[in-house]
Amino acid sequence: MANMNLLQAINNALDIAMAENDRVLCFGEDVGHFGGVFRATSGLQEKYGKPRCFNTPLVEQGVIGFANGLAAQGSVPIAEIQFADYIFPAFDQIVNEAAKFRYRSGNEFNVGNLTIRTPYGGGIAGGLYHSQSPEAYFAHTPGLKVVVPRNPYQAKGLLLAAIREEDPVIFFEPKRLYRASTGEVPEQDYQLPLGKAEIVTQGTDISLLAWGAQMEHIEKAAELAKADGISCEVIDLRTILPWDVETIAQSVLKTGRLLISQEAPLTAGFASEIAATIQQECFLHLESPIERVCGLDTPYPLALEKEYAADHLKVYEAIKRSINY
Repeated sequence: MANMNLLQAINNALDIAMAENDRVLCFGEDVGHFGGVFRATSGLQEKYGKPRCFNTPLVEQGVIGFANGLAAQGSVPIAEIQFADYIFPAFDQIVNEAAKFRYRSGNEFNVGNLTIRTPYGGGIAGGLYHSQSPEAYFAHTPGLKVVVPRNPYQAKGLLLAAIREEDPVIFFEPKRLYRASTGEVPEQDYQLPLGKAEIVTQGTDISLLAWGAQMEHIEKAAELAKADGISCEVIDLRTILPWDVETIAQSVLKTGRLLISQEAPLTAGFASEIAATIQQECFLHLESPIERVCGLDTPYPLALEKEYAADHLKVYEAIKRSINY
């Protein structure tokens, strides 16, 4: 075991994947000698050479178009989009090409070995163009998998699973936690299952569900609620698409209450999909309406970032609202 921050865990996963398979390629804007804007790929070009870890032009649709071509020809591309906010120029290449490659060919060819890494979310005073959480856009697209880790241990295991997955995966990394989150991580190779939520803390009174950086807020809120005698079951969804309906439904059948928290704006966020599904699955067992604690329906503000954020205090107030309903 080694103590790693989230960036080091991601770098370690990339190193293992590249050492194992010489078809694994790592590329994106400033990814090569510079190691990317957050240094997630530091040292990989020196170790594996420019043909396997390299810079691309500053054109996102070109990065993903190139990645699709590589994956279709048998390479294992790991493409980085520098910030998730900049993924939209590549939206057509992801949604209309990568996600539909296998389907449109009747399973004759695919881009299943494609992984798209990108840092998402706020908390770094990045303002409206460096703070967005666009996971819900891609959750609407059959053919993709969407994964969001919460800490270094999860990041390494989920990223290695994503790289080896037979479907294209978008891997959203919580940039606020890149250096803030540290923990013990096995130095050897390991994988964590995609499509499976994790119950982090058992509880009996209310189920709290989040993913990525938002997990820190619901865990803090659960501690505040515990002081009030409220037992919270804390769950990390981990994979947005496909998501683990069974684990969430079983938890809500036990607790009778559900609170979902996401960093993205409220309207049409992935929390809405979860709420709709769980009310259908657990309707007669619900003791109160499903709570959603989310970002506001505004562009991500710079000066008012703390007011905008769905923090632990907002989650705590929603827990009390649900319990006292």
